[in-house]
Amino acid sequence: MPGLEKKPDFPDANASPPSRWRLQIVWLVPVFAVLIGGWLAVKAVIEKGPTITVSFQTADGLEAGKTKVKFKNVDIGLIKTVTLTPDHERVIATADINKNATSMLVDTTRFWVVRPRISGGTVSGIGTLLSGSYVEMDVGKSKTERRDFVGLEAPPAIANDVAGREFILKSTNMGSLDVGTPVYFRKLQVGQISGYKLDPDGHGVTLRVFINAPYDKFVLADTRFWHASGVDVTLGPSGIQVNTQSLASIMIGGVAFESPPSTLEETVAASDATFTLFPDRADAMKAHYRVIVKYVAEFSESVRGLTVGAPVDFRGIVVGEVTGIYTRYDPKTAKFTIPVEIDLYPEQFTSRYKVSAGSNAGGHLSSDPHALADRLIARGMRLQLRTGNLLTGQLYLAADFFPNAPKATINWASSPPELPTIPGNLQRLQDNITQLMAKLNTIPFEAIGNNTRDTLANAKSLLGNFDTMIVPQAQGTLAAAHSALDSANDALQPDSALQQNATDMIQELSRTATAFRTLADYLERHPEALIRGKQQEAHP
Repeated sequence: MPGLEKKPDFPDANASPPSRWRLQIVWLVPVFAVLIGGWLAVKAVIEKGPTITVSFQTADGLEAGKTKVKFKNVDIGLIKTVTLTPDHERVIATADINKNATSMLVDTTRFWVVRPRISGGTVSGIGTLLSGSYVEMDVGKSKTERRDFVGLEAPPAIANDVAGREFILKSTNMGSLDVGTPVYFRKLQVGQISGYKLDPDGHGVTLRVFINAPYDKFVLADTRFWHASGVDVTLGPSGIQVNTQSLASIMIGGVAFESPPSTLEETVAASDATFTLFPDRADAMKAHYRVIVKYVAEFSESVRGLTVGAPVDFRGIVVGEVTGIYTRYDPKTAKFTIPVEIDLYPEQFTSRYKVSAGSNAGGHLSSDPHALADRLIARGMRLQLRTGNLLTGQLYLAADFFPNAPKATINWASSPPELPTIPGNLQRLQDNITQLMAKLNTIPFEAIGNNTRDTLANAKSLLGNFDTMIVPQAQGTLAAAHSALDSANDALQPDSALQQNATDMIQELSRTATAFRTLADYLERHPEALIRGKQQEAHP
């Protein structure tokens, strides 16, 4: 038809069935996501470390999901939960630990909460004021694995990886010591106190000290430990001496150790060896003897000034120590006496030096303490109270020989045996004064006074006669003596007749001696002249 445009010819569309693979390609993305998630989950499970539990007394510083577990300031875990135990007495903290730290979870591994602390004069955990508390771990040396632990309430004084050894100290009291208190050797800090506890009987305390290597080799079998707290002031021959280890030991205390200069024991002490902690260096350095014999000495005089611990002195050498002072009443005599118990050291009566051949080997008086005591007592050894300090009035026991002392023996059947004594110098002086006063009371002073007055009257009468009779005669005698002296003086003058006559006589004697000498010479040459006479010499 006219006016109508002719449409172009288009090919016929052929319907094709939908492809089944288009839908599967769309779902590849979630499949891959699931696979990746599964791989990550498997990887997380594979790389997940162990879960441990740590028991604490309190949850102070613990927060689930925030508190970290560290070792040498490296994060190795995280606290996941914090719950109470069924009995509500402790707190259980569950922590996830990194896998690479699994080998550190052994039987002796220790955990504690790091927070600000002041202990033993040291301040720790200050950094946690800003970063918050965390749980610190100290790796043990055991090989046995473990997953449940009991946390420490205070940080350990010594880490397990610090080289050194521990020793045990026995003391009557703690003083100012605490965990972390320093230990000194020749005023150099070489260790610290790692722990302490009260003895089961309540009579003392037991301390553990850790000495760092290599200083632990200086702890010998005969080493002495003592309290080094505060300032030690002593008065000696050279004046006042002030000793202290360091300024820190003055404020927080300390322990020092040293071996006696005269020790013969050079064996290094074993780990966990037990030592006595002495109150000061002077007490620690005292000689400690293996043989100690207990005696008692009985005094009837006052022992005021004698104290327990006072020395028993033998000519300046300490040979014993006072251990007890008591009173004793004797119903037979109705008198009180003062028994003093002492410990004697027989080893002090020996010589450290070699002696000449044929004498007593080693300088020992006797190897038997009983025989030694009997021998000394037989020679006159007695115990005597003496004043050791005039200012304080302190007394000590002096053992010395008194040859004039009454004979005495020791009764070894009594326990402890009694040593004979002799009154002290002061007591003897008082006794002598008492005896002197008793003798003075027997003197008839009134009669002596009357006789003295009569004697003085007679002397006065005699002096009157002396003035009237004897004095004039004495004056005449003195005048005659003066005249005789003047005559003698005149005779001794150089120009006196006596002097001239004496000079002439001396000259005549000299000429006579010369003639005799000439005659003697002639007779020696001509002895026949005694018979024939002197021959006339022939003239030429």
